[in-house]
Amino acid sequence: MKRTLKTIAIIFLITILPILANAQPPDPNSGGSGGGGNAPGGGNTPTGGGAPIDGGMSILVILALGYASKKVVRLKQITSQE
Repeated sequence: MKRTLKTIAIIFLITILPILANAQPPDPNSGGSGGGGNAPGGGNTPTGGGAPIDGGMSILVILALGYASKKVVRLKQITSQE
């Protein structure tokens, strides 16, 4: 019974805490358009400065394809020996 109550309490906390942890709204007295980073023109740019994410994603995809091909080659070698 204790284990069930602990499980229910943990699930409850995991589902309710993100709802309660909202970010603060932008300051209405700030001169910008609210949110985002500090662009020179006062625009609403992303916090990362608009850096592209393509380079990292390309590397991850290439590594995943290489790993998958290694697994396929190893599986074919194992099945051909039997």
